[in-house]
Parts: sequence; C-alpha cells; structure tokens
Amino acid sequence: MQKSKIDVILGIQWGDEGKGKIVDVLAPRYDIIARFQGGPNAGHTIKFGNTTHVLHTIPSGIFHEGKVNVIGNGVLIDARIFCQETAALRQAGIEACKRMKISDKAHLILPTHRLLDAALEARKGAKKIGSTVKGIGPAYTDKTARCGLRMGDIFHPGFEKKYNALKEEHLLQLKQYGFDIDAAAIDGMPWREYEDKWMQGIEELRGFEVISTEFYLDRAMREGKKILAEGAQGSLLDVDFGSYPFVTSSSTTASGVCVGLGVPPSAIGRVYGIFKAYCTRVGSGPFPTELNNETGEELRKKGHEFGATTGRARRTGWLDLPALRYTLMINGVTDLIMMKADVMDGFESVQVAESYRLDGKQVDGYPDTEAAERVEPVYVQMPGWRKPISSARTYDSLPQEFKSYVEYIVRNTGLDIKMISVGPDREETIVNA
Repeated sequence: MQKSKIDVILGIQWGDEGKGKIVDVLAPRYDIIARFQGGPNAGHTIKFGNTTHVLHTIPSGIFHEGKVNVIGNGVLIDARIFCQETAALRQAGIEACKRMKISDKAHLILPTHRLLDAALEARKGAKKIGSTVKGIGPAYTDKTARCGLRMGDIFHPGFEKKYNALKEEHLLQLKQYGFDIDAAAIDGMPWREYEDKWMQGIEELRGFEVISTEFYLDRAMREGKKILAEGAQGSLLDVDFGSYPFVTSSSTTASGVCVGLGVPPSAIGRVYGIFKAYCTRVGSGPFPTELNNETGEELRKKGHEFGATTGRARRTGWLDLPALRYTLMINGVTDLIMMKADVMDGFESVQVAESYRLDGKQVDGYPDTEAAERVEPVYVQMPGWRKPISSARTYDSLPQEFKSYVEYIVRNTGLDIKMISVGPDREETIVNA
C-alpha cells in the first residue's frame, strides 16, 4: 500500500493567525493531529458553542473524540503549564491522556530555563526581542548544546540527578548575570514553589503514553491514516527565515515538520497557509505596514488583538503582500486560508501593500531585518465592505467589495483561498470558497 501524506497547517505571517481554530475545523477529516514545534509560547484559541479554550502545548484536535493527538519531538514541554492545560480539559470532560501520545524525544522546559529567559531578556534593555519568557530560547539552547532533558528521561532512575545537575548549571549562569535568584518568581509565585508544581507535573506526565512517535507516524502513514501537522507561531518568526533576531527559536516553516516529527520531505502533502485579512505582530522587530493611528487601534479593538499567552497588545497593520509572497515561497504553500475577515467590516476603504520602496527604489522580494525596518510600503486602496459578514456561510453571499478584496489577493499570490473565517466560532467558516 502506498503511504499516505501528511498535510500541514502553518501561520504565514508573524503568528496569531488563527491556526487553532482551523485545526479544530479540519480535524474531522483526519485521524491524527500532530504538533511539530514550539512550546507554551503558543496560544491557540478555539471557540465553539459558548465556550472558549486556549491551548498552549496540546494539539488543537484534542476536542474531537476518536482522534489521536501527537506531541512531536520538536515540541518543548513545561510540565507545570502542560498539566494546567490537562486540568482545564478535564473540567470540560476531556481526558487528554486517552487522546494523546508524546514523543520520548520532546525536550523539557525547566523552571530555571524560565528564569534564564527573564534574565537574558532584561539584559537586552532597549534591544529586547519581546520574548514570552516561557523558557523557549534557553531550552532550545540546551537542546542544541546537547545537555537538555527529554521526555524519555523522566522514566529513568537517574532523572532527578540529571535534573539537579542542569538546574545547578543554570543557577550558576544566573548568578554570573547578577540575577536575584532568591527573589525570583515565575507566574507570580516564588520559583521554588513553581518548581514543586513542576515536579508534580512530571509525575502526571509519567501517566501519558510516551513513545518514539516517529515510528508511530510512519506506521500510521503505511496504514493509510490521514495526518495533519500543526505548527505554532508564524513563518516570519522562523529562526532562519524570519526577521532575525526578532524571531522564535524553532523552525516554524514546512521544513520544520520533517525534523519536528521525524518524517521525510516526501511525506508532505498539502500545505495550508493561514493568514489574517490584515497583519499583526507581538513584540519587537520590523513591521512595514504597521498602523500607529486610529485605524490601527480600531483593528486592535475589533479583532481583540491581545496575546492569548502573554495578554500583550498586538501591533496592527494592513495586509502585506511582499511578506506573504515570501512565506508562500519558502513553505511551498498549496492552499490559502483567510482569517478574521469580519474584523475589517465597516471600513470605508481598505489598503493592501503590494510592494516596497527603499531609498526611492523598488525592492524585490522580502528584505533583511535592517532594510525591512526602513522600507516604505506601496499601497493599493480598495472600497471597504460596509455590512457585517459574520452571518455569511457561502462565498456568493459575501459583499462584492469583500469578494473583490479576496480576488485581488488570489491574483497577486497565484493561490486560491480555500477557506474564509468570518468569526471566532468553528461554525463561522466558509469552506471551499
């Protein structure tokens, strides 16, 4: 039997595109939903009925009975945060351990990773990256330095010894930074107390099915199972191809699926690129179409643009086609999905950046970080759609001004928009538009 392919869900802007909702919408089509990178720095919001759920580490297919959710080797796990998620799911009637498998090669975020993250961010001063301070960077640093702890380690007799050795190394680094360890807190509690909660989480994690998920996924593909890979953050935050150094610490692009799940490039099928009808960004770094005006504030308020993980206000701006075309190229996107189109209801006119100019000359492609800070967007202005679109369930029922906006994007990207979200609920979605 020919092996099945793995389809991929990616954010193709600066994150916060709405990946969680779309994974939830698409999950009924798949047997397995597999998260391949990132950690609790992600915040995937899912709304159905009158309930809103925010997931940070657990794959967004967890709400569908009969689906297997996989946390791949490329993901980072904070035992405390993970078990807070499972507790919230339990209150919703879902036992995560019955629907999930975790890679034995997934790395752990230690409490001292989080202290290091805070110390390193503070040392940057005005050059702060805008870290979520969830320990992501330091944990990936230990991974590449070959001294990190992995999920498989928690079952070994020497786990506590290895944990203490790595913790002491972190504390030594913090002392060298002049960090006040005794006064340090994590999520509002003294860090030693957080450490106790973290250790309780490790005990709970021992009750999950921890396996070599690369073998499990290979077998599933051979059996013809349908698999959806779920990414976190966005392609413009990729550690290699994003606006470095204002990026995350993992590969957020389609290539990250291979190393984050242990599958070959030939296994990749469709690549769904998710983007907002406008743009947002959290933290520092270039944002060519940013709107520091009333329009930007209106987008922020109507779109509830505040981080699901940090609560920070997001920067807002018009849709950026040069950036979008760049991420389509590096990911090999096959299908587009537009999110939050309803947020732009009521604008008399809308704009799209179709190109950039730098020092009076047109810029080809997406520039490096230094140039991206200085480019001037060249905008196209279009009529806005004045009536609400959240009740629309077919493409034909959408206002002509909105359809013109969609068709302009299709012409300028060469890709069809297969799905349009017109509201936060899973039902507020137009499929096969």
